[in-house]
Amino acid sequence: MSLFLPSVLTIAGSDSSGGAGIQADLKTITALGLYGSSAITALTAQNTAGVYLTEAVSREMLAAQLDAVFTDIPPQAVKIGMAGTPSSIEIIAEKLLKYIQVPVVVDPVMVSTSGRRLLKEDAVKYLTDKLFPLSCLITPNIPEAEALLSADKQEIHTAEDMEEAALELSQRFHTSVLVKGGHSRQGANDVLCHNGSLTWFPGIRIDTPNTHGTGCTLSSAIACGLAKGISMEESILTAKNYLIGALNAGLNIGKGNGPLWHGWSMNE
Repeated sequence: MSLFLPSVLTIAGSDSSGGAGIQADLKTITALGLYGSSAITALTAQNTAGVYLTEAVSREMLAAQLDAVFTDIPPQAVKIGMAGTPSSIEIIAEKLLKYIQVPVVVDPVMVSTSGRRLLKEDAVKYLTDKLFPLSCLITPNIPEAEALLSADKQEIHTAEDMEEAALELSQRFHTSVLVKGGHSRQGANDVLCHNGSLTWFPGIRIDTPNTHGTGCTLSSAIACGLAKGISMEESILTAKNYLIGALNAGLNIGKGNGPLWHGWSMNE
């Protein structure tokens, strides 16, 4: 008897505390019943209290990781998180163009939950010019959507603002856009612009400080749905339900903003 599982490749930074980045992605992919592979763009020394040191991997190492995965375990979908430096972004784009034509979900890790800028200005242009055109979906939170629209000085406060942002970003970057509403004062609803149409995904605001890795988890879960051949809308709905369960599980680890429980569904 042999077993085949759809494969999802995550390209992101490593989180030594296990709550976000590569670690959160692989936990999510496994919990949802798929096979996860990875290429690490950066190493971070961090825990629930903060990030202490970040170090980008070399061009050669990133390229070798991608070559190794693509030539042996070609994925059915790719999730890109912390893409790193302009050089790293160029390598990722080059390898995607060389090897595959599968759904690519880009979580533009630009602004942390605390509001800290995570991606330098020069890297943002590489991200939008090199990786967004290769994606089928980008998943900015509200601060990231505002940053991407910064030339227009647009602030996002209302549901109508979120819709306008999703439409504008989708038209500008020629890809589907899910604007996540977790930073909104009006709830945790997300809006998708896909093929010019808007779809809302209601969310439940869960009263917990332990939300470390929510963006990584959601984007990886969406990639899992796409790897299975599920529609964009159904992939997002399934991913949101998984994320709500991971938050509702009530995991409480560490002294600060703790992680989710990615294995909640495996205990049912």
